[in-house]
Amino acid sequence: MASIWWYTIPLLAGLTLGWTIRWLYARYQLSAAEQQAVRIKQAAIKEADAKKKDILLEAKDQVIRERNQQEKETRERRGELQRYERRVIQKEETLEKKIGLVEKTEQVLIEKEKSFQERENLLGREEERYRAELERISGLTTEQAKTIIIQNLENDAKHDAQALINKIEQEANIAGEKKARDILVAAIQRLATEITGEVTVATVTLPNDEMKGRIIGREGRNIRTLETLTGVDIIIDDTPEAVVISCFDPVRREIAKVALERLITDGRIHPARIEEIVTKVTKDVSQKIFEEGEKVLFDLGIHNIKQDAIRALGRLYFRTSYGQNVLYHSREVAIIAGILAAEIGANRELAKRAALLHDIGKGIESDSDLNHAEIGMDMARKMGEDPRVINAIGSHHNDMEPSCIESVIVQIADAISAARPGARRETLDNYIKRLENLESIAEGFTGVEKAYAIQAGRELRIIVNNEAVNDDQSRALAKEIAKKIENDLRYPGRIKVTIIRETRIIEYAR
Repeated sequence: MASIWWYTIPLLAGLTLGWTIRWLYARYQLSAAEQQAVRIKQAAIKEADAKKKDILLEAKDQVIRERNQQEKETRERRGELQRYERRVIQKEETLEKKIGLVEKTEQVLIEKEKSFQERENLLGREEERYRAELERISGLTTEQAKTIIIQNLENDAKHDAQALINKIEQEANIAGEKKARDILVAAIQRLATEITGEVTVATVTLPNDEMKGRIIGREGRNIRTLETLTGVDIIIDDTPEAVVISCFDPVRREIAKVALERLITDGRIHPARIEEIVTKVTKDVSQKIFEEGEKVLFDLGIHNIKQDAIRALGRLYFRTSYGQNVLYHSREVAIIAGILAAEIGANRELAKRAALLHDIGKGIESDSDLNHAEIGMDMARKMGEDPRVINAIGSHHNDMEPSCIESVIVQIADAISAARPGARRETLDNYIKRLENLESIAEGFTGVEKAYAIQAGRELRIIVNNEAVNDDQSRALAKEIAKKIENDLRYPGRIKVTIIRETRIIEYAR
């Protein structure tokens, strides 16, 4: 027991000493921390004071700089205001000087106006005196003298005006004719086309004369079947090895010709075979019509044409006008119209389109009593064509007034194509009748002594009475005759009207 206490007492004393040391150490650390905190606080206070001083110094410097900047700006503005004030003062001084000059000038003008007024009054009195003296000397009043002067001036003006008109017309005719000639020659030279001549009959060559009997058939049944199916007249006469097909409808004539040629080649000629061949040839010709229409559209570069119009164009391949193939004529007119439009700056594509369609009425199968231009207009209107194209179709024979330059171009191109040498044929009777009509129109005017149609009717030379018609009236007479011809006659190309006025004095030496 005593030994336990021996060990316990020192242990307790050690624990007490350790706790006391630890407590003292803790007190020491706490005291050190408090001293450190005080030092940190004092350092922070010092640093804050230093920053405060720096901020105050910087703020003072900024205030000083801004004050200096404001003072500088104020000085600049004050100097600018002073300069502006000096300029205003100078302008006021200049304005005062100008006002003084204006007042002086005004005073001078007032004085001059008074002087002019006095002089005007004096001149007025002198004019009245001179006028009265002139009336006394001439025996005419002022109005009478004025009337005479006006009449003289009017006569002189008319003479001068007519002379000027004549000069301008001559110059315009020379320049216009040269330009037109250049354009037309260029258009014609750039056009390469074949001269074709079609007739209302077609000839089919036979291998021998025995074939005629086979074509006629027993009791004429073969030839009647062929004529009934095709609507043509087949003429079999004494012409060796040839059969003539006659029909005004070129499409039916072509069908009959091709069918007969195939029958001759095939050798089997009887009503059933004829009907079969005619049906097949009709389809082939219909296809050819469409192909010809498409071909001419492709050659000209024209698009957006409906199939009915293409077929109408293709039928023109089998139509002729005075021996001229109408489809080739339409193509030719389109080419010429495109060239003319390009030369004068018109719408080239529209002119070509209108020119190609100008005779499309001739290819339309219609029972209407309208002419081909009106039928073509109706079809173009239904196709939704441009109004200018419709007008060009309707006006290409002057059935209506042209509404645009393209319509006039189509008229010109149509006349060029028709008047081209070899393009058309004209019967002798029609030719003579046209020349007689030309001469009778000219001889119906007062002052015309004799008229002669020359150069195949392309020129009309008129001899006038020199006592009844003067030079100025001759020019007017030529215009009236030309206008009368345009209104009353139909003719290809143009007709030149020449007035001849001369004075002949005849004496005989006996």
